[in-house]
Parts: sequence; structure tokens; C-alpha cells
Amino acid sequence: MGIGLDAVTALSPVGDSRAGEVLRLRREISRMQRRRSEHPLLPLDPAFASLLPEEGLQTGAAYTVTSSPGLVLALLSAASQKGLWCAVVGMPTLGVEAAAGFGIDLERLILVPDPGERWLAVTSALSEVVPLIAVHPGTRMRDADASRLNARLRDRGCTLLVTESPATGIWPQSEGSIRIHDPHWHGLGAGWGLLSDCTVTVTAQTRRAPMPSSVQVRLPGSRGGVEALAADLSSLPARRDVTVFDNGTAAPPVDISRWAAAG
Repeated sequence: MGIGLDAVTALSPVGDSRAGEVLRLRREISRMQRRRSEHPLLPLDPAFASLLPEEGLQTGAAYTVTSSPGLVLALLSAASQKGLWCAVVGMPTLGVEAAAGFGIDLERLILVPDPGERWLAVTSALSEVVPLIAVHPGTRMRDADASRLNARLRDRGCTLLVTESPATGIWPQSEGSIRIHDPHWHGLGAGWGLLSDCTVTVTAQTRRAPMPSSVQVRLPGSRGGVEALAADLSSLPARRDVTVFDNGTAAPPVDISRWAAAG
């Protein structure tokens, strides 16, 4: 049941055949007959749980995200592992092997690599039945078209991840943004070595939580996917012991890191 990878690889035609492919996609989607989600949130990978106050993506909302295949796959992974369908529209460089490395169920992944100018029609059709969609807009859209699509997202309980670019700008009526910055690759020496993993900072900001929240993760990690970074205890201040006398007063704190043990 549903649209497998083989069925959607043809959804990047040229010329007038695009209209026919969109109609075929609509017929396939109608067969899936997904009911509206009863859950207000879609799950996130535990490494991202502290980014959003609800620890999940709001259903029926759109988020603006950095145009990074790794970030897109990381945001899709938890929902896919829960058995939900996901779709990626307009990202021809996103690899199936990379998706599998993030733990995404390829049997429930719809890929529409190159919808051209019909990306909006494809996204709108998919939102009828797919709970989580990532899209890279091929063209700048009008505010009226964005309002209609946002209304459909709310009606169907579909969550949209929209990658930003200078050509398309920020998605209108976005619930929030999730962006990566400060990437640092590991594994290369002085002109030699292999890239092993990349440390990045991920920052989220939403309407409900206007103050930015950030986490550091490996994206990708050494085994693919996203990995949370362990707390760096070396950055904590030195331990200071406080002695309390019988009268309730405290002696000046002593920095024990400056003492050497005698034996």
C-alpha cells in the first residue's frame, strides 16, 4: 500500500508530461486515504529534543530550515522510525543511502527529486496523506498561494519543512526556524586523512519560544545520522568547598584545585 520509491522516480519528467504525473500522484495518494493526525506533535531525534519547548514539531505547521541534506534527514528520521510516511520534494542531491544511514524507512519515503515549477502542486497533493514533508521550493511563491497551502497543512495535520534560499526567501507564516551554523569537520590532518564526522550548532526559534535555543551535535556522526555531544565537564568551574561554623557563618571558600595531596 502507498507509493514506493519505484513509483515516484518518474516524477521528474520534462515538458507537458508533468501535469499527467501530478494527476497520477493524486490518484495514488487518494488510495492511501490517510486520516488526519490526532497527535499535536511529530517526534524529533533525542539529540534535538531540547530545541523546541514541546520537544517535537507542531502538526499542521511549516518550519523554515537550513538547506542542508543532513539536517533535513535528521528532522525526518524520528517520525519515519515511528512508522510515519515522509516525503522529500525538489532535492535531487539527497541520497537514498544517506537517508537509510539516518534510520529512515525507505519503504515509507516518497522522493520527488525534480518537480520543476510544479513543486507547489506536488507538495499540496502530498500534504493530503503524508504527515511530514520536506520541500525545496523551485520558485518564489505568492503570499496567496502560501496562505492556501498553510490552510491545507492545518486542515490535514501535515508538517512542512521548507529549505531556505536567497531565491525563494523565508516561508510566509512560518511557525519557526531550525538552522545549523559553525560547522567543524573532523578527521583531516595536515593535507591527509578522511572526513569522519562534523560538529555543528543547531538553533531553533519559534512563535511560542521566541528566544533562540541551541544544541551542539555531530551531523553526520561517525556512524551516520545525528549524535548528541556529551557534556564537556572540563568547562565547569573548579570545585569550591564551604565550611559552616556552629554559629551559622560560613568560612571563605577554598579552591581545592590549588591543593596538592600529601602522602
